[in-house]
Amino acid sequence: MSTPPKQTARHFDPDVLALFDDYVHGAIDRRGFLTRAGRIAGAAGAAGLLAALSPQFASAQQIAPDDARLQTRHVEFDAPEGNGRGRGYLVRPAGASGPLPLVLVVHENRGLNPHIEDVARRVALEGYIAFAPDALFPKGGYPGEEDAARALFATLDQDKAQQDFLAAAGWLQAIDGGNGRLGVVGFCYGGGMANWLATQLPSLRAAVPFYGPAAPLEDVPKIAAELLVALASNDARVNAQWPDYEAALKTAGKTFALYQPADTEHGFNNDTTPRYDEAAAKDAWSKMLALFARTLKTPA
Repeated sequence: MSTPPKQTARHFDPDVLALFDDYVHGAIDRRGFLTRAGRIAGAAGAAGLLAALSPQFASAQQIAPDDARLQTRHVEFDAPEGNGRGRGYLVRPAGASGPLPLVLVVHENRGLNPHIEDVARRVALEGYIAFAPDALFPKGGYPGEEDAARALFATLDQDKAQQDFLAAAGWLQAIDGGNGRLGVVGFCYGGGMANWLATQLPSLRAAVPFYGPAAPLEDVPKIAAELLVALASNDARVNAQWPDYEAALKTAGKTFALYQPADTEHGFNNDTTPRYDEAAAKDAWSKMLALFARTLKTPA
């Protein structure tokens, strides 16, 4: 029996995709999605739509956690200005010689789930020490289920969470075996965090925010990193901030590039859901790696 083709965003009504975006970002809860999607597809159809759109971590995994090419472990770090202690997933190439460049990987609004751990492993296989902190650590860590993770995320003190990520960046930059050259990539919430960290870390060399909120415009002049801003084409909520952010970056004379592939949805890099766009994700990944290689592997 042949395997049915993997569903993509093009298999779904745009109104359903918009509802799912509201659900993912906390504007409506599970019941709200099912009720409103039911008006489009009926009650049974709404439940099927939610199941089809929800993450499938196992089938999307690219790098096994026990891959012999990598060394992986969870580590804690001090965050005195944040929640006191933080925790994250540290991945480095096995048997690497010489100091390696560093990449902070920042998750979406569900904490350090299996997908982001897989992303960290993908980064590390390109010759980087990757570190993915979990903003939910003060709440007990990622709970293993996406709805529960979203609910926990809503209870975070975001000022303290920001300080935890600043502490994580400082910890990673000083890690044994690193070359001190730091980049950051983040997705959705993590994209916003990547933008914000660029305003806070003068030593940050590169930031790649995927479909995340813009940095505070008044802080744009403090950015020293080169930015690769990845936005979806069909993402009105996030894209509304881009014109002002772009103008502020230009006015401040910052080095940045925009990558915005056509016909893509918010989350197009996340291969656990149908919003994933394989061609766009591969292109964005290639552009990210080129930026990191130029700014983190090559001494300035």
